[in-house]
Amino acid sequence: MSFLDTLRLWDEAVACVDRQDLSDALRIFLSIKEPNSKIYFNIGCLHLINQELDAAEKAFDCSIGKDDHLAIAFFQRGITFYKKERFEECVADFQHAFKELRGNQLIDYKTLGLRYKLHACEVLHNMALAEAQLGHWEKAQENLVTALSYKTESKLILIDRALQSILKQKLFKPVEFPSKVLFTPKKHYVAELEKKDYLGKAKVVASIIPQDDFSGFAPLQPQVEDGPADPKAPEVLKALEGEPHTVLFEFVPETSDELAVVPGNVVFVLQKGADNWASVIFNERRGLVPYNYLERLEITLASKQDGNDHGNHGQEISKPPRREPPSRPERKSVMTPCDKRDKRTQPEVETCIENSSCIVKVHFTYNLAVCVSPGSTYETLLEKISKKLNLPAASVTLSFNSEAAGQKEINADTEMGKVWSSASAGRLTLWCKIKETDGTRQQQIHLVALHSYESKNPEDLTFHEGDTIIFLSKVNQDWWEGQCNGNTGIFPASFVEEVSVNG
Repeated sequence: MSFLDTLRLWDEAVACVDRQDLSDALRIFLSIKEPNSKIYFNIGCLHLINQELDAAEKAFDCSIGKDDHLAIAFFQRGITFYKKERFEECVADFQHAFKELRGNQLIDYKTLGLRYKLHACEVLHNMALAEAQLGHWEKAQENLVTALSYKTESKLILIDRALQSILKQKLFKPVEFPSKVLFTPKKHYVAELEKKDYLGKAKVVASIIPQDDFSGFAPLQPQVEDGPADPKAPEVLKALEGEPHTVLFEFVPETSDELAVVPGNVVFVLQKGADNWASVIFNERRGLVPYNYLERLEITLASKQDGNDHGNHGQEISKPPRREPPSRPERKSVMTPCDKRDKRTQPEVETCIENSSCIVKVHFTYNLAVCVSPGSTYETLLEKISKKLNLPAASVTLSFNSEAAGQKEINADTEMGKVWSSASAGRLTLWCKIKETDGTRQQQIHLVALHSYESKNPEDLTFHEGDTIIFLSKVNQDWWEGQCNGNTGIFPASFVEEVSVNG
């Protein structure tokens, strides 16, 4: 089944759900051959609405098999296991979902076509409930205490009520994914499915023949011999980013960072990886495509002249034999938005290696790295990190893990010899939290959005005109990183301006 056919059926099934016709929607989804991870997720949700738990579990298995970084699929399969009273597998799936959140408060799936935000505190809430069903009341309490550090204002009551129930060893209701909310295909893909009449119907506006309403094509006119020659084609074409390649076979993406292409498309290859995947640009969109689906395209003056010469021979050129598309190459790794942010620290890391310093990676609302000499005092380490964060040292708390509790915390009384002994190959990983004080609020840089910005990539930050954004770091001259409405991402610096905040 071609990508266009898959897209057409996907859009038709979503329209059935909007009309409350769930049985037809499920029938259409099941008729799609080789569904992607999003379609399998939709099938699982419809089975779950119908209480068909075995079929729902199988569909979520297939969704995770297609994209093992889809946290919402792990969350929904965990709900399925909970309804089947398979609580140990339920706990494992909620743990997978929490891991894919990568320390963030939430994941907004709007850019992938799903109007839903998966909150970390809700995943921990359900994990605590599953532990309570197994009789592990202490673990359930630990999960809810961790959830308090990830909660938002809207989720505060939910976590507090669950914690009170656990302290009384009483069960509570799980947080469930809203019914009839499904992944939808991208709007600009669906718009291309409709046939468009760009010319319209011709109309006679002037004619020497009375009452002439002929609007067809006129007969061919005699050609002038020895007419003017074709203008000479430019020998130097406009330079474009990347190398031009033509697409040989249709490619259907299976993950969010892959790009859909069909035979005949011309893409520009930015980078070719060792795993036979290429990073390309097509229609102002970036993504990954198997390199063995492409063929290098030579755009020169000579090729154009050769094409004209062949046309003069009047001989029909036979079409090349049809070939089957090659097999999909294995992906070595998928770069996530978090990985892309980590790459910004690469120049500093190289400097650390040259100076034989220790690279200290710090997990904050975003990741950062500092170079510190091994064996440095606590005050020196704290000063380096707080300076990097542009915050007072008194407001920064360091720890060995994200919980930052008890003996895990690093402070002035900690024996620094044990801290540096935990470094491996010149690298040390720490976690950082900020004590909310008047001083820290004054140090934050607040920006106001001059224009609305809609995210074009998963790592982008969406905001509207007038929104307040907390500045985190500068990626380069044109792009900054910040927080807005509980989300973290990058955005164009020209879309904002700094504002003064009192107190």
